[in-house]
Parts: sequence; structure tokens; C-alpha cells
Amino acid sequence: MTTAKASDSGYPIEDTFSDIPITSSSMSSSSSDDLEKGVEPILIHRQVGANEVKAFDCETYAIERRHDTTQPTMVRDQRNGVPPGHMVNLPVKRGNRIWRGLRYNLFTVYQRLFAMCLIANMAAFIFVLAQNRHTTPWGPNRNHVAAAAAANVLAAFLIRQEHVINSLYAICCATPWWLPLRFRRVVAKLYHFGGIHSSCAVSATVWFILFTALITKDFASGDYNQPGIVATAYALMTLLLSICIFAVPKFRMVSHNTFEAVHRFAGWTAVGLLWVLILMVSQAASDMPGAGSLVISMVKSPVLWILVAITFLTILPWLRLRKFEAFPEVLSNHAIRIHFKYMKMGPILGLRISDNPLKEWHAFASIPAADGQSFSLIVSDAGDWTKKQIREPRHGYWVRGIPITGVLRMAIVFKRIVMVTTGSGIGPVLSMLVSHPMPCRLLWSTPDPEKTYGENIMESVCKADPDAMIINTRATGRPDMVALAYQLYLQSNAEAVFCISNASLTRKVVCGLESRGIPAYGPIWDS
Repeated sequence: MTTAKASDSGYPIEDTFSDIPITSSSMSSSSSDDLEKGVEPILIHRQVGANEVKAFDCETYAIERRHDTTQPTMVRDQRNGVPPGHMVNLPVKRGNRIWRGLRYNLFTVYQRLFAMCLIANMAAFIFVLAQNRHTTPWGPNRNHVAAAAAANVLAAFLIRQEHVINSLYAICCATPWWLPLRFRRVVAKLYHFGGIHSSCAVSATVWFILFTALITKDFASGDYNQPGIVATAYALMTLLLSICIFAVPKFRMVSHNTFEAVHRFAGWTAVGLLWVLILMVSQAASDMPGAGSLVISMVKSPVLWILVAITFLTILPWLRLRKFEAFPEVLSNHAIRIHFKYMKMGPILGLRISDNPLKEWHAFASIPAADGQSFSLIVSDAGDWTKKQIREPRHGYWVRGIPITGVLRMAIVFKRIVMVTTGSGIGPVLSMLVSHPMPCRLLWSTPDPEKTYGENIMESVCKADPDAMIINTRATGRPDMVALAYQLYLQSNAEAVFCISNASLTRKVVCGLESRGIPAYGPIWDS
């Protein structure tokens, strides 16, 4: 954007600050890495963020809607920006760049939970090996190692089970406001529980590699003449390794559909092979002199009962697979609102829908309707699947499992919050504010908000926060969301900031605020 265009759009330029003395203390600590990628800094002498953006005025919108039916659907922009002289500078980031890189990359809550579970498993792993280092033949008991692998698989399944997730949120959301803010800040990080899932899956793979190594050693020495068991173990080990490899964030982000297919079909196959393996192992054990029958050998194995639980958790969501009638409302060529009437939706819940249940699933936040008997989802153009739904609206979708509580549910542990969102992220935000009204300031940045999302969405936003800052980026360009979020945080005396946007901007806002000591939360895209 050129300086002339910036001036025409209402941005402050060099002349605006000609009378302001520039000192190191007056410089904002918001540096170029705080601006959204690909957006040029407009302010010449001092970067103050987007302190005079063209923002949508909710009160003017409501008045013009009631009294002026001759106006086009897009009401004129109103200036709600803060004058440059009153813009609060961002505080300096804490620590040096190296410390921040470690703190917000390697030592996030997700990574710490991952490390805790992995360290506990590896400590047990080393203890088992050390305890049996002098045994003849060498090696720990194969059944104990198999049980450790199965137990970790069960833990990985449990922490992702819908009822468990909803129960954890219900418990943590009961945190009272009178508890110290520091404690509530920690509780609100609940959504990082995926670290336990990943760690248990990796630990299960390590334990199973040890199990495979033990039976391979015994088979090679002639003490375990069971080639079928060995072959099945290697097939199962390969599946577990493939699941872990494709779940690595870089691979998962490159092709999420591949990750999802490998996770689902390799997971199902692995559960099936576990059943085959336990039957074969139990049969081999029952053939030993003095052993009981096959049934007795299986019943005595703890792996059997763990596998029963794993199988139940695998099947349970699919027992609720249904196809429900949908009522699409095309908002624009960029967004669609899909209405469902088959159930009453609770507060701040997400739903996975699909047009092909064996191919791909997509999660969206539900917005409860005013009648209390229906709900809707907002889908924006963010890929091939979403584009197809907008261009070819469907009147029915598959729904699996039960609605799951999302990250915004943790907002209720705070007295006042700031919501930062872009594009169709307004869907989860409305889900929160419609079903659970609370003191909140809303910052929504999106191209042509009313044209893209329609009058009903705009009215819902203005109802949720009459002073909402709605930025039409088509007219102003992309603002510095970190600076604006901080400004609203101070103005509203909020206790936390929640950001719902794409992965890069969410990370930018959360890290940009947390590195300055401000509680900030947002999705982490770990599944």
C-alpha cells in the first residue's frame, strides 16, 4: 500500500506525527514481526498499529437498518479508531528472542504434557530393562510389555473420547471467579490435552517395538517357533509407526486428508490385528504343557480387557452415525450458513460433518438458534471441500458421535474477555456469545463483512457487542491485530484474550500477547 493510498484510506502518515517528539521511550515495541505477514508498515515515524482503521459502527448500522430502506446493504464505514495521540504502545516483550523461542515453541503446555507422559513411560521402560538385565533368557516378560503398549493405546483413545473431553471441560469450567487469576489462567489451558494423546501413542509404539524385538529374539534362537505371531507383530508395528509419522505436524499440515485417512484406516486395521495377535498368543500359551484352555489363557490376559475397552471406544462414535436434513443458506460466494433442526444444541459445542463418512470430516462450531430448537454452522471458503459446499449446497450431511466442547468454553472462567477473530471465525465466537452472554469486547477483521456473511450475522455480532470493532479489510488493508487486541484488553479491563482465526494469525496473536504477560488462548490444530 502506498503512502498516498494510506492517506486516502484514513491511515495516519508521517505528517500526522510531525509535532510528536520521537524518542526511544515513545517508540512502540511492536516491531515488523508483529505485523501480519505480507502487510507493509504504513506508519512512517512511529508504528502504532491500526489506531485509526475504518471500523463498522454497530449502533449506526442498527439505526440505518430500522429507518432507511433505500440504502444499499452495505452501510457506509464509520470511524471508531483511537486518535494517534491516545494509542497505547505495546509493552516490550519479555526475555530475549532465544528464551521466547524456547518458551513458546518447545515448552508450550502441549509440549510439557507430551514430555511428562513420555518421560514417565521411558522411566518405566528403562526400569523394566534394567530389572531384567541378568535374566536367562534375557529380557522382560513379553506379556507385561504387551500390556504396557495396550494401556498406552487405551489412554490415547480415552483422552480423545467425546464424553471424556466434555467431562473435563465441565469440571474445569466450574472454576469459580474468586480463585486467583493465575490459577484460572492455568486451568484455561485445558485444550492442550492433545499432548497426552500424542505422547501415549508414541509411548505405545515404543513399548510395542520392544515386544516385537523380544519375540524376534526368541524366534531366532528357536525358543518361540511362532512365525505367524512374529509376522503379525511386524505388520502391527509398521501400522503404529505410520500413524505416528503421518501425525508429525509438518506432514499433517501438508496433507491433512492423508493424515486423516492413515489415522482412521491404519488405526482400525491395528485394532483388528491386535485381536488377531492376542488370539494367536493365547493359543500358543494354551499349547504349552500344563497350560489351560484358550479361553482361560485369554481371560487371564490383561491385554484382552484393555483391547475390549479400545474396541468399544473405536466403535462408539460410529454407532451414532446419522444423516440429517440440512437447510443451506448461501451468504455469498465465500460463505454459507448451514441450518440443522434435528436437535437442541447446548452452549459452545462443535460438530463434525461430512458428505462422505469414510473419507473426510470437518469440525465447525454450532450457533444455537433463537428458538432454542435448532442451530447453524458457518462454513467459509478455506479449501476444496468448503468451496464445494458453497458452490453446490447440500440438503443433508452425515454427523458422527456427539457435539464436543471447544476451546472458547474456557472463556467463562474469566470475568471479562476480548474476542479476536477473522473471517468465518465469527461462527465459534457467536456460538459462545449467543449461548453464554458475558462482558466481552469483540474484534472482527474480515473482507466485506456484511456482503460476505449477511445481515443476520451482522445483527448477531452487534447484539453480542454493541461496541464491536468490525474491520473491513477490503477497504483498509490488514491491521495489526496484536496492537488492536491489546488496546481493547486495556480499555475493557479484560482478564484474557481469545483468538479464533487461521493457524498463523492465531499463533501470532497468542504468542504476541503472552510474550508481553497477557493471558491469551486459541486453537492449536493438533488433530
